[in-house]
Amino acid sequence: MDLSQIDMLRKSEDKVGHTMTLTADNNSAGAAWRKAAVLVLGVAAIGLPVNNLNDYALLLIMAVVIFSGEVRLSSAAWLGAAFFVALAVAGQAWLAPPRIDEGHNVFLPSPALQQGLPADVYRHLKDEFDKQYPAAVRCAPATNGCWQSAGQTQGLPDRVFAFSADGVFHKSPMSRAVGEIDFSDPVWLRLGFINDIKYNWYTAAPDVHRADRDRRFYMGLSRWHLAMPWFEMIRLPAAMIGGKLCWRGDVLWEGTGQRFALWRGDSCRAIEPADAGRRVVGIAIKPDTLAMRLTPPWPAWWLELLREVLTMVAAAGIVLMLVRFEMRRLVVPTLLIVLSMLVIAADDASFLGGVRPFDGGDDGLFYEHYGRVILEKFLAGDISGALEGGEKVFYYGGPGLRYFRAIEHVIFGDSFLGYLSLVLLLPLIVLGLFRRFLPDRWALALALLFVAVPVGMLFGTALPDYVKWAGRGFADPAAYILFLAGVLTVVGAKASGPNGKFLRAFFGALLLALGICMKPIIAPAAAVLLGGAGLHALYVRQWPRLAGLCAGFLPVFSMALHNWYFGRVFVLFSANSGDADLLVMPPSAWLGALRELVALNFTGGNLVRGMSQIAHWLSGPAEATATIPLNAAGVAILMFVVLRGRQFDPWLRLIGAAALAQHAVALFYNAATSRYHFLTWFLTMLVVMVFVHQIGMDWFKRRYPVMSERIISNPLSRRLVSGLARLQKAPS
Repeated sequence: MDLSQIDMLRKSEDKVGHTMTLTADNNSAGAAWRKAAVLVLGVAAIGLPVNNLNDYALLLIMAVVIFSGEVRLSSAAWLGAAFFVALAVAGQAWLAPPRIDEGHNVFLPSPALQQGLPADVYRHLKDEFDKQYPAAVRCAPATNGCWQSAGQTQGLPDRVFAFSADGVFHKSPMSRAVGEIDFSDPVWLRLGFINDIKYNWYTAAPDVHRADRDRRFYMGLSRWHLAMPWFEMIRLPAAMIGGKLCWRGDVLWEGTGQRFALWRGDSCRAIEPADAGRRVVGIAIKPDTLAMRLTPPWPAWWLELLREVLTMVAAAGIVLMLVRFEMRRLVVPTLLIVLSMLVIAADDASFLGGVRPFDGGDDGLFYEHYGRVILEKFLAGDISGALEGGEKVFYYGGPGLRYFRAIEHVIFGDSFLGYLSLVLLLPLIVLGLFRRFLPDRWALALALLFVAVPVGMLFGTALPDYVKWAGRGFADPAAYILFLAGVLTVVGAKASGPNGKFLRAFFGALLLALGICMKPIIAPAAAVLLGGAGLHALYVRQWPRLAGLCAGFLPVFSMALHNWYFGRVFVLFSANSGDADLLVMPPSAWLGALRELVALNFTGGNLVRGMSQIAHWLSGPAEATATIPLNAAGVAILMFVVLRGRQFDPWLRLIGAAALAQHAVALFYNAATSRYHFLTWFLTMLVVMVFVHQIGMDWFKRRYPVMSERIISNPLSRRLVSGLARLQKAPS
């Protein structure tokens, strides 16, 4: 070996050593904070709220690159990134054209609208309303869910313009100040008022009603059609002179003396100097009739384009300055996210940035309404009212989602992109859990099956289950996603198990606590998991880890503190835990069933209820008797691993014990509602898959050698193995 070869070898060793040091550093807790800091810089460059698909896609790409790479520690790199942030902020301030005041609200004849709207506008809206909804088709005021009722959940508009979360950072005397007007579908105009609980109507066409749903499976892109009567008002700024406004439907255009002229049908009109500061009102009394597009003049158009380019340049600059990444590490997370978005689009594309009207009486309507109330009260300085969250004692489901909605609307405006982010994170968490206990090839295959193959919906172990209920605004998916993220953090992402650090234990326990706040039904699983992790930390004397687990879980008691402070009663989680519709088989009913069984009274009421409860439990999320044998086998395997499986990872057995705790809940709690038990069956599936890998495969090969060989040698099997092998080479 000559001197040049020796020198090259030394350089190579130095490079490897540097890479190993950097990798080890980036796997530390400090690395996670640095990655989060880089993402915050990205948000600052894009600007709040992130409420449209372009900005969200840019932020999502940044997040994938940042968390798949390694953050540089150089101060020069951070100064360079700060320069790009300053450049983007300056571009937002100097290049953006003046914003357009936009106001909107539901239209129902009411004193508030009559007093606040111009007389011409109100008169025309009322005439159109009476024409579309004559007295003959209107519901009786005393009817439950009628829009004319004056009960607790029904009412009339109490202000001219509805509150909009988009106005948090861009104030307006109307609902919000926007950068553009361009909509053909009100679902994508993101009208937050449609989910106010006062409009919790159960009526249907031809009467006033909330929405029409297209149930055809291929209509995910146009699943929802807003049917509520509403109006849209904009004030034309002077910067729009020379542009034009085009519309479909009817509009009222303000002229001299605050008089409004009616323009019917599809048309366009140039914006003249006399139009500056005047208002245009879009009429949407009849569903699916209004569309508007405001085209700015060329100078404003170029400024907006330059601002958007500057934002993308700044985002790219931040990533290139601070993040060292390899393209191959982006393959797996990008694939999972893209597949997840396709699944979401097939179910309901409005979840990808629109605002759909939630069904009357649904949990989603409740949580969204009170999330907006919390935010509005907070902005008004009513901190106590915001913390109260609409209930002095929590009763309606999990209390956490309403506060999540309020925070979501601060960051993402009038959209559900915060919840979407949780759902897109789920496949990556699932992949991490599978990788924790299974080889990479198995983990990748199961993660792809979880996302893209709907067969798992039979057992509540497929992404479409979570997408469906998250899109409807229910708390269950959020609770389960947070819980699974907490599991991965508490047990550790590597086979060596968790480390003894305080911060990792703290955030793991905090995620479990937040999951319980979303849905208290998962408390038994969290108690088993944290109890086992705490005993392990105590046994190995990991005092910082034990302290982290305790401190991180403390926020779970905020629900009891809320109930005591505002309601003066002690309720640990929520007061509906004893509701007969939820607690369908209390312990007393099981004791009664046991007495009837001993007395051979096979037709006794409690025994029949108990057998029905067991059937619902083992039917699983599919709610089908055909799945009972398979689900029963899964529970049997779960019990074997937990009670007798000493050859399995102890942390897997702890997860299995948490799953058994949730199965026990299903014996008492409503087992006929599938969404309550998605977490239970997912944890069961995780344990069963590890059992199949470690024991089941060898048994099958010994018992059926010919069939095993045929499966292995099948061309389709070989192609699948080859594809997984290629993905396996792209670590994430």
